[in-house]
Amino acid sequence: MLSRRAFLASSAPALLRAQPTRPNIIFLLTDDHRWDALGAMGNSIIRTPHLDRLSQQGVTFQNCFVTTSICMTSRASIFTGLYARSHGILDFQKPFSDAQFQRTYPGQLRAHGYHTGFIGKYGVGNRMHSAEFDYWRGFPGQGKYFPEPGGKHLTEIMGDQALEFLNQAPKDKPFCLSISFKAPHVQDEDPRQFLPSPATAGLYDKATIPTPKTAHPRYISQLPLEVHRSENRRRWAVRFATPELHQESVKNYYRLISEVDTQIGRIRSELARTGADSNTVILFTGDNGFYLGEHGLAGKWLMHEESIRVPLLIHDPRLGAASQGLRRREMVLNIDLAPTILEAASIQPPNMQGRSLYPLLKSQNPSWRKDWFYEHHYTNGWIPQTEGVRTEQAKYTRYLDTNPVFEALFDLLKDPLEENNLASSPAHLQRLQALRARHQQWKGALESWKPHQQWTDPS
Repeated sequence: MLSRRAFLASSAPALLRAQPTRPNIIFLLTDDHRWDALGAMGNSIIRTPHLDRLSQQGVTFQNCFVTTSICMTSRASIFTGLYARSHGILDFQKPFSDAQFQRTYPGQLRAHGYHTGFIGKYGVGNRMHSAEFDYWRGFPGQGKYFPEPGGKHLTEIMGDQALEFLNQAPKDKPFCLSISFKAPHVQDEDPRQFLPSPATAGLYDKATIPTPKTAHPRYISQLPLEVHRSENRRRWAVRFATPELHQESVKNYYRLISEVDTQIGRIRSELARTGADSNTVILFTGDNGFYLGEHGLAGKWLMHEESIRVPLLIHDPRLGAASQGLRRREMVLNIDLAPTILEAASIQPPNMQGRSLYPLLKSQNPSWRKDWFYEHHYTNGWIPQTEGVRTEQAKYTRYLDTNPVFEALFDLLKDPLEENNLASSPAHLQRLQALRARHQQWKGALESWKPHQQWTDPS
């Protein structure tokens, strides 16, 4: 005869599955993770088996972008579903107001009965809303990959914390756990930059990382002088300036991502062990992209695809076989994540500028955005400010700190690597003028919007 403890242990998966509650939600965010640094996105070198499996079981968004490519502003957009001009988080000091936080996806979920947890890099302002979560293991700033000399790597510590949350979460209410990994962000103050765990030191040793075509010096020469003098160029010198340094940096960047993948595998195994996997929605994305030497640059911030494009995988087991392995080509944005998370929980979101992705997750074909607005206004004197419009076929960028304003126009269908700036070409003047006008239309709509108003993209 089974003891009471043995009976409860053997019955836990069935008991959890039997609860007709709203779904659990796990939101996984990596830092500086460009869209093509996943096996599921066609990268034949990087090893990400658990994320590849998540892609096979769920929906992969092949064209996901951030509306501002820097951590604090992008994270604020993820939390709120708003463009930067609307949430106002444009530097590292400004926090959410209490009223703003209540309109974020974790604020809304907790107000509607969810048990909420946060692990990792908070990244928004100089005041963290730690008291607004039931479980808090967040940290300010960038954190350190080795909090204790000779101790565990931060990515593994965060995996341990995730399992602790899952084991402590109450069984009578749904949970939302947000995990913001530091990886694969560099350790800025460390001359080695990328600091993976010693456990993955041999990973990729036999691989050869291809040199990007646009790493040739002629591509940096096409950019304004303000970019030559920028933080993008300084960081390129310490990460990618020689072939040997490029190999070392990219391999360590990949190692950091593979370590995140391992922890995601641990989390999913725990969900399966407890039976919670059948009622847990998982979202995985990055806070912004990352140059790996393209255009002679490092970091992010500017409007090239390498900087603004991120991976996005969503698995909702409730959707069944129709969504498994689905790949969507629509342009989706980081501001779409908050309304998507809230729809998963059957919560009507406050006014947001993003759109729920559930119609796309359900294999529907809704009318979808044809363009979107990019803005980057953080500046420390070393990062150029930019704005622009990205359509399905073209990209228009304005470098705001140049005099006169430097413009870039790329035909993305014919020139996906953004090699040929068409802004000065008479043959493309009509397209340039149309995108200039569209930029002004977007800018005006965002500047006039108020939180109490229902948002629609300008038409």
